[in-house]
Amino acid sequence: MKLIVGLGNPDFKYSKTRHNIGFRIIDEFANQYQIKVNKEEKKALIGKSYLQGEKVILAKPQTYMNNSGQAVGELIRWYDIELEDVLIIYDDLDLELGQLRVRPSGGHGGHNGMKSIFNHLNNKSIPRIRVGIGRPPEYMTVTDYVLGKFSKENRNKVKKITSKAVDAIYEFLVNDINSVMNNFN
Repeated sequence: MKLIVGLGNPDFKYSKTRHNIGFRIIDEFANQYQIKVNKEEKKALIGKSYLQGEKVILAKPQTYMNNSGQAVGELIRWYDIELEDVLIIYDDLDLELGQLRVRPSGGHGGHNGMKSIFNHLNNKSIPRIRVGIGRPPEYMTVTDYVLGKFSKENRNKVKKITSKAVDAIYEFLVNDINSVMNNFN
């Protein structure tokens, strides 16, 4: 069984923001593989399916970004999932827009959603896909930037990185995190 979690904020007003790229990628994966992510369970919207003989749970925590660990921790414990079978997808300011980095573990890099997950699990060995959103301009705060929307000029890059992340998720389901790193970093 694999748990794929996209991080974001649940309110509609956040749906197209940079911070919600994790939700956007989950939605695109669900759409491509015809999985309905519409059941509320353990403080998350989830969808379940089988792909390539593997049970898959897609999740979008409904706890807001800074408390993502509540939902992720509850889902992992409820379904008794090993951390190596969990994949977290989230935005990263330190990567340029359109870049993707896959890691089997590591620090939170200042990301509050990952901080929350680490705190709830007491562990940093969680596979993840970091999706680059770039740094804010000098005149803009980080909060305003991550809660802002992608510009029209950047929509094509967002589409491409979303598609690449969907392919990386599929690779994770059929292989492992090392294979994803080899093929997508």
